[in-house]
Amino acid sequence: MTPPRGRYFIPSPKEDKYQRIQCTLCPRSCFILPGASGRCGVRINRDGVGTIPFYGRITSAAVDPIEKKPLYHYRPGSFILSLGFLGCNLFCPFCQNWHISQGTQADTRLFPPEEAVATALAAGCTQIAYTYSEPLIHIEYLLDCMKIAHAEGIANVLVSNGCLQGEAAAEVLVLIDAANIDLKSFSQDTYARTLGGNLTAVLDFITLAYRMGVHLEITTLIVPGLNDGEEEIAGAIGFLKDLSPCIPWHLSAYHPDYHWDAPSTDACELEKIARRARKDLSYVYTGNIPGETNDTSCPHCGSLLIRRRGYSVAMKGMVLEKTKGKNTYYCAACAKPIPVIRW
Repeated sequence: MTPPRGRYFIPSPKEDKYQRIQCTLCPRSCFILPGASGRCGVRINRDGVGTIPFYGRITSAAVDPIEKKPLYHYRPGSFILSLGFLGCNLFCPFCQNWHISQGTQADTRLFPPEEAVATALAAGCTQIAYTYSEPLIHIEYLLDCMKIAHAEGIANVLVSNGCLQGEAAAEVLVLIDAANIDLKSFSQDTYARTLGGNLTAVLDFITLAYRMGVHLEITTLIVPGLNDGEEEIAGAIGFLKDLSPCIPWHLSAYHPDYHWDAPSTDACELEKIARRARKDLSYVYTGNIPGETNDTSCPHCGSLLIRRRGYSVAMKGMVLEKTKGKNTYYCAACAKPIPVIRW
């Protein structure tokens, strides 16, 4: 089978004897020699033409609680069909999915967009998540699948590192209903040297997603000695607060994996960062630590709104009202609006 052509490639000029092409999808802007791939491993130069031989190939498909993405304020208590992919345009040395993100040797199966949507419908899922590794490097598949999903009344959820150029970001965000984006650090140097990414591109992607009306939640894996400094945490808090203090921020504990063997994040230190963030942000959650509860409380009066025990969810203290065709939750105790989207 001839690999399909991809978008966001600049063809090799005739005068280029090396037949290099340039991929313009992400900030890496890889120049790719014939027979080679970009850093992501899945966007390939075939005789001077940009191809995507992994189109429609997934590493896994599973029905998950939506809280696993993690999304806490989007259709809480619902289930979602999650699709995993190969490759990544970053090289995080502590990646917890490195077996699928840092190579293309893992087993895959063909899963055309039509089959993905049919599988979601058969499973009773009203949403599909593009997740596990980095889905955006497979943008051609995402665009095809997302359009079919919307036509069938299925929502699209993106779980991503957000490292994408502006034109591509705008094209895909139009089709996304909710997203959890990794804000891996608030240091341009850390992104460039340790992760292989670009902080400015990620901040621009998050900002654009918010302005385009995508339901947005952010995750930061707190890695001791790398991104847990006071100045860096304050920078991330300030960015999110300026965008909206109501954007949920998930602080996740790191554990040694792949090429990084520093000690795991201390639970007390993680909670300390969370307490600092809660002074400015309304919804801050911790993850990957024993005994976490992560209830949602009203930021105005402190009343319990959503109780979480693992992936078990109970909607406790909210009232749903429908006005002008729009569903809005209010705190049952103080009647203030709560930014939770119903499923």
